[in-house]
Amino acid sequence: MPAVSKGDGMRGLAVFISDIRNCKSKEAEIKRINKELANIRSKFKGDKALDGYSKKKYVCKLLFIFLLGHDIDFGHMEAVNLLSSNKYTEKQIGYLFISVLVNSNSELIRLINNAIKNDLSSRNPTFMCLALHCIANVGSREMAEAFAGEIPRILVAGDTMDSVKQSAALCLLRLYKTSPDLVLMGEWTSRVVHLLNDQHMGVVTAAISLITCLSQKNPDEFKTCVSLAVSRLSRIVSSASTDLQDYTYYFVPAPWLSCKLLRLLQCYPPPEDGAVKGRLVECLETILNKAQEPPKSKKVQHSNAKNAILFEAISLIIHYDSEPNLLVRACNQLGQFLQHRETNLRYLALESMCTLASSEFSHEAVKTHIETVINALKTERDVSVRQRAADLLYAMCDRSNAKQIVAEMLSYLETADYSIREEMVLKVAILAEKYAVDYSWYVDTILNLIRIAGDYVSEEVWYRVIQIVINRDDVQGYAAKTVFEALQAPACHENMVKVGGYILGEFGNLIAGDPRSSPLVQFNLLHSKFHLCSVPTRALLLSAYIKFINLFPETKATIQEVLRSDSQIRNSDVELQQRAVEYLKLSSIASTDVLATVLEEMPPFPERESSILAKLKKKKGPGAVSVSELEEGKREGGELNGGGDRGADTSAMAASNASTPSPSADLLGLRSAAPVGSAAPSAGSLLVDVFSEAGPAAPSAGVNDDGFLRDLEQPTETSDTLLVEGPGDSDSAPPSAASEDPAPPLPEADELLNKFVCKNNGVLFENQLLQIGIKSEYRQNLGRMYLFYGNKTSVQFASFTTTVSCPGELQSHILYDLNVQTKPVEPLVEGGAQVQQVLNIECLTDFCDAPLLNIKFRYGGALQNLTLKLPVTINKFFQPTEMASHDFFQRWKQLSQPQQEAQKIFKANHGMDTEVLKAKLLGLGTALLENVDPNPENYVCAGVIQTKAQQVGCLLRLEPNAQAQMYRLTLRCSKDTVSKRLCELLAEQF
Repeated sequence: MPAVSKGDGMRGLAVFISDIRNCKSKEAEIKRINKELANIRSKFKGDKALDGYSKKKYVCKLLFIFLLGHDIDFGHMEAVNLLSSNKYTEKQIGYLFISVLVNSNSELIRLINNAIKNDLSSRNPTFMCLALHCIANVGSREMAEAFAGEIPRILVAGDTMDSVKQSAALCLLRLYKTSPDLVLMGEWTSRVVHLLNDQHMGVVTAAISLITCLSQKNPDEFKTCVSLAVSRLSRIVSSASTDLQDYTYYFVPAPWLSCKLLRLLQCYPPPEDGAVKGRLVECLETILNKAQEPPKSKKVQHSNAKNAILFEAISLIIHYDSEPNLLVRACNQLGQFLQHRETNLRYLALESMCTLASSEFSHEAVKTHIETVINALKTERDVSVRQRAADLLYAMCDRSNAKQIVAEMLSYLETADYSIREEMVLKVAILAEKYAVDYSWYVDTILNLIRIAGDYVSEEVWYRVIQIVINRDDVQGYAAKTVFEALQAPACHENMVKVGGYILGEFGNLIAGDPRSSPLVQFNLLHSKFHLCSVPTRALLLSAYIKFINLFPETKATIQEVLRSDSQIRNSDVELQQRAVEYLKLSSIASTDVLATVLEEMPPFPERESSILAKLKKKKGPGAVSVSELEEGKREGGELNGGGDRGADTSAMAASNASTPSPSADLLGLRSAAPVGSAAPSAGSLLVDVFSEAGPAAPSAGVNDDGFLRDLEQPTETSDTLLVEGPGDSDSAPPSAASEDPAPPLPEADELLNKFVCKNNGVLFENQLLQIGIKSEYRQNLGRMYLFYGNKTSVQFASFTTTVSCPGELQSHILYDLNVQTKPVEPLVEGGAQVQQVLNIECLTDFCDAPLLNIKFRYGGALQNLTLKLPVTINKFFQPTEMASHDFFQRWKQLSQPQQEAQKIFKANHGMDTEVLKAKLLGLGTALLENVDPNPENYVCAGVIQTKAQQVGCLLRLEPNAQAQMYRLTLRCSKDTVSKRLCELLAEQF
């Protein structure tokens, strides 16, 4: 791509963007935009012809206005005209405008298509790439109709440059996904497949994405790709990290391409050719062997790439399900991951083992890890990992271990997360029925299930236990005895009452011989629950009562008295009233023989598929189907074995950073999926990925609050200085740089600090040489801060050192400690590179002054020395506190001493937007209390500042006056210094 010279910079655009950013209100922004639109419209309609630069500048402004959310109804023709320019920057802006603003139904689409055709036929690789990118971005059916025949020709042409081939492959993939009926490969199929042999790895990587998508829809047409994919995979796996230098990622050769090749092979059955199959098996064995080797780097990226290939290889082994040796080895490798310190690796291992458990070759190997899985179910902090452990227990269950697994799942149910309880209940019920040798154990299990998680026991579960008890004579007496004992509990779930009413009504006579469970005792026990139950359960109990009259004639008078009561025959519910009246009449006029005939035992139910299993089958997830179902349906469509579309290419690569849902907030994005496909940042986009959702590739924090607090290294209380050397070691820095005294804080240091009072992430400082980014997270009185130092130049920084120090009193209040879990960074920061520093923070007591960060380095021989204030303020240690209106004002009155209150009336520094105010107050760290203040325009907040020495309660009240554009801010805290400091900090935010 051609370099952009300084003359191409659009000063007018920069000024316009600056004006927009400086607008104080929405009205001012709209006014400035309307003025600019009028100016652009006049320029376009003027008599004087605009040159290419002016068109480009005005089109850029229109694009920026559109991105701000305003409609643009002109300028499209000027953008189309830019496509005919021979200047790269002008053509680029034209394509960008079209990609974003032009609708596929636009009248200009024919002109756009003509311009794209000209660029595709120009043989200029830069222009061809721009045109292909535009086609892919628009991706409309009209584009597919116009270019679906041309792009394959470009892709396979011998004289097409590699960069164009990559763009053509990905463009064709986009068109195929939007309009598969228009992209017909036909004669191009074999030539596209042979791109797998291309010498340029980038072309192979792009082509394999296209081939994988095409193979999933038309596997027979592309089956020749299997041997080529195996051949390419073999070359990559057997190569050393130095053989593919440009495509080696942290000592792992071409990890993305390897993953894509393995995924492509999952679209097909095992190769029929013995030589190809042998070579593939050898590749898979090599991958498994490499997983056992010591890591070549301690960087998380190395383990991510290595594990991504390993998991895809295991998925392929599971898909083939024909190599017992490989299946057992895969199971053993996954078993090692079950105890790995990385939560996400444990999650992925459990997920893969769920599928392995379905194979006849590896089922026994999976069972050897039962104790580890049970331990995971009990001790894992992350709910998603516990759910996968429960799924694996379900999948590995058979007759030999059913009682152990069901007992552990029942034990876990008592503390299980509410989101997975219903599924757990269904699985326990299925396993208890499926592997019940002794049906008394089955009855005990289901009754325990109802006792532990009655709210989550669906009708299908208790219906099923009734069916089984009725169908099996040998368990009826035991079921009656057990349910009678269960009903004697003071607190009894309604589902237990339903089961008890049904079973005692049918088989209560089997335990009536014991005086402790005589007919009258049984009736009184059931009737004691009557008033606590819902209408359907009461209706069932009434049916049980009339059954009692048939079973135990001595209870007839007592039961008739209940049926005759006003609460029954005059019940407001029609169903209950009708039952009471009819049952009373039946018991009064019917003879004993008639009663015995009408109320005889229920006949056995016909044997049919369990309704519980049918319900569970509707649920998705690897553990949602039992082992037998997996064995019966495996390989059907390939989906159980990973044969379907597995989503983004980075799914397995993010093994250590993959997102596992957790109840705790993920401020740093440490648990988000990292876009491992991104290359090292260039000077032009230095910190682009630092503030993405992926977060830094740093040692992962715990997945919940406890893990976070445990992960932080606790500084000792005896430390009386605050010094962190990093990212390089100060001893290795030249004396001329290290011995220089730190510079005084920059004049704008306070202003930079104030930007972070209500937020934790962003760019702290930036000049022509250096950019400093920050990400931080706080829990109670502890915090972790990531600092990112980016070299914006093409020249290396030498003798790069950083020192964190504290002014005066703060030294004993906050302690920092360099996180040494990663390898120390050398004191040289290459041009365009970025280094990271981690600080762990502990607040011992309240403080006012922020710590200072001094950075020294040599650039071109000259010493650079600057000092900033780190954005560590007292409000970072807030814990939000929810309070009712009464509690808030009661506490407000208690904090009535003059020194406990700080108040300030000040003019609004920013627009008085309601949503912005709420966001800032929440960013402060407090809880924003709704419907507490009598004046709905006011905002009240409450929180507790957590320090090691004490807790400081804080109440805040913000009263805006929109007419006067003024605020009154009042803070009351249990410590006066905190009130004053918070008042000073917050007055600058509004």
